[in-house]
Amino acid sequence: MAWNQPNKDNRNDNVEKLQDMVQNTIENIEKAEESLAFSDGVQREQIEAKNERRRESLESFRSEIQDESEARQNGYQE
Repeated sequence: MAWNQPNKDNRNDNVEKLQDMVQNTIENIEKAEESLAFSDGVQREQIEAKNERRRESLESFRSEIQDESEARQNGYQE
């Protein structure tokens, strides 16, 4: 039985991928806020709750971008 070897950790484009994720999340927040004008009650609460989770994700993404950027500057040394 052959064992699958995990792919080597390629961190070369992590910062760029995370920046794309930040931009996409911001766009999703903006679209959801636009939809609030057409929402009421439970739907409005769900949209607001989801946007709050998105904002929390943005904080995590930005922290991870900082970590990855520092790792890149240090040559990804462990």
